Amino acid sequence: MLTVNNVSLRFGDKKLFEDVSIKFTPGNCYGLIGANGAGKSTFLKVLSGELDSQSGNVHLPAGERLTVLRQDHFQYDEEVVLKVVIRGHEQLFKIMEEKDAIYAKEDFSDEDGIRAAELEGEFAELDGWDAEPEAAVLLNGLGITTDLHGKLMKDLTGSEKVKVLLAQALFGKPDVLLLDEPTNHLDIKAIHWLEEFLIDFENTVIVVSHDRHFLNKVCTHIADLDFSKIKLYVGNYDFWYESSQLAQQMMGDRNKKKEEKIKELEAFIARFSANASKSKQATSRKKMLDKITLEDIQPSSRRYPFVQFNPDREVGNDLLTVTNLSKTIDGVKVLDNVSFILNRTDKVALVGDDEVAKTVFFQILAGEMEPDEGEFKWGVTTTQSYFPKDNSEFFEENDLNLVEWLRQYSPQDDSEAFLRGFLGRMLFSGDEVLKKVRVLSGGEKVRCMLSKNMLSGANVLLMDEPTNHLDLESITALNNGMIQFKGAMIFASHDHQFLQSVSTRIINLSKDQFYNKEVSYDEYLAETLNVAE
Repeated sequence: MLTVNNVSLRFGDKKLFEDVSIKFTPGNCYGLIGANGAGKSTFLKVLSGELDSQSGNVHLPAGERLTVLRQDHFQYDEEVVLKVVIRGHEQLFKIMEEKDAIYAKEDFSDEDGIRAAELEGEFAELDGWDAEPEAAVLLNGLGITTDLHGKLMKDLTGSEKVKVLLAQALFGKPDVLLLDEPTNHLDIKAIHWLEEFLIDFENTVIVVSHDRHFLNKVCTHIADLDFSKIKLYVGNYDFWYESSQLAQQMMGDRNKKKEEKIKELEAFIARFSANASKSKQATSRKKMLDKITLEDIQPSSRRYPFVQFNPDREVGNDLLTVTNLSKTIDGVKVLDNVSFILNRTDKVALVGDDEVAKTVFFQILAGEMEPDEGEFKWGVTTTQSYFPKDNSEFFEENDLNLVEWLRQYSPQDDSEAFLRGFLGRMLFSGDEVLKKVRVLSGGEKVRCMLSKNMLSGANVLLMDEPTNHLDLESITALNNGMIQFKGAMIFASHDHQFLQSVSTRIINLSKDQFYNKEVSYDEYLAETLNVAE
């Protein structure tokens, strides 16, 4: 059991944690959530001992082992992949290194023989003979094939290095596993494998992630970091989110009797339990959910931005026709004879591993780039609004404040009162609206770009990775806004829940195997990658 006792930490005037006390118990997976900048990654560093708190302590019982997902992708460049994984068990790795060094000696002494025998005993106690096979299983599960196990880390791609470091953290069945954004840079199959691994993991997991689908699959609890405190809630992310909304609603229903509220809570829990899978993690959650009382659910203090796209006019039947579109970038053909027709009710998700192809396709449709071959034609009733993946040109070397910046995109009402009100709904309040846009954070810039899209009144949205840099609250608000949008859209995202809940059609632009079907994202995965829910 990992125990946190009265931990406090400040950076300058900023109070991150104050008298935080919490117990993380074996068999549970805790999703640590909080707004961007709340201190989630810092809290993991305090738990791991990488950072000291200013008061209080973190206690891990003697003999128990804690591992962390490392973020330095170049740390082990001169080492062999398989050995890097085994490094995840520091004690075992040191024994192996010392043992190998003794056996490599030319003048092997009696003392060396005695020491080697001691090491062999410790090696066996730590299941050392299974180390390489276990490391190989982890690597293969994450998509690092056997032919790469003997290579140096420097010979791997960036995404392959990420997988090796993840295997290192998972290696040797640690008692406590700390994972900061473990799904970043992982492909769909690797994420699915990791989900199954964590569901079956019998010890303690604490994970920070912006991937709601991942949190929903693996978490038994949510640890909510808000206003320098951490509160524990039973259930996954969706249960936490919807129960907090229910609690808010119940607070407003002051005329309802307690018995009616209890029935409402029981119906809510029953609905979540009915949707749970047969997995061990879901079964564990269900047992805990059944014990929740009315007093256990509390309204969240979270603030969600207001995201709503209202088209100025209804779109007609003729939206977009793409005919034999091809484009080559730096000698590589990224689009090859792409053809399809966009329908008025379509919400098309562009998927696949080729990020360049998706971005180039958006740029062509937005008129920022010409195709090499083929053509596309927008219908006369359409107006388009484009959200680019790279928004730097809108903010760099720009001396405008937020109000002035947004005024450029609000021709119908450019009054300061309207703009301040609009920015307030996007969580920019008070003097924040006078900040220069060039100093905004990544998430703040995205919220500004979404404001620009909302003010456009467009009936077709082109959205290239709009969830990048957003916190969970903003992702949830954007997700709901895109579901409710009455126009058509083409979008790209790596957020599984976003893709599944918004899209009505999936297109993979792959030049090797173009895919275009009216299916859900989960159906697409089951059909093409054998990844089933």
